[in-house]
Amino acid sequence: MTYVKWIFWSVIALLMAAFLHYTLPQTDIVRISDTYEKRIDYGANSIFWSGSDNGSASASANRDVFFIQTVRANGKPIVYRNEDTGWGWPPYFKFDTATLQAEAADLRSTRAATDWVAVRHYGWRSELLSIYPNAVSVRAVDSADVTLIPWFNIVFLIVLFAVVWAVRVRWRRFRASRAEPGEFPSVPARRGWFSRWRNR
Repeated sequence: MTYVKWIFWSVIALLMAAFLHYTLPQTDIVRISDTYEKRIDYGANSIFWSGSDNGSASASANRDVFFIQTVRANGKPIVYRNEDTGWGWPPYFKFDTATLQAEAADLRSTRAATDWVAVRHYGWRSELLSIYPNAVSVRAVDSADVTLIPWFNIVFLIVLFAVVWAVRVRWRRFRASRAEPGEFPSVPARRGWFSRWRNR
């Protein structure tokens, strides 16, 4: 039973970690090589694309999506989609897709004359699932070696950990206060038995 419990909570922890990794913002330092627009037909991967509550037709099975082609400092390409999140999840409240596309197009550069750009985004890139991270903002940076500290993620994770810890402590106290003597280690009867055993 103990192994089942540990497996269950391990799966929950992995799912939570994957959810946070997908949802929280990340920043890549890249060179923008091109921007374009493409009509996308949604399938089983539709959950990884923005919903229809941000101004697009709700009954449409496809729509035009902006894309931003980039290249990392190590030469590996990565493509971002550029979609509004609207009022949906994740709560980035992004409504400036057209403006962001214009900014990205203005920051394009070549390998010979490289201008590095910090692309803030969320989501994953998977060629197998045909999904792309969604760009939230772009801005020029001095070099590919610039250090950007993810302050929002740090503060958010600290607050989340504090909330989870506080709930856990209060839940254990609640259970202990209503437990029969000897049922939980925190109940006085168990502590008294341990004290008597230790003093033998």
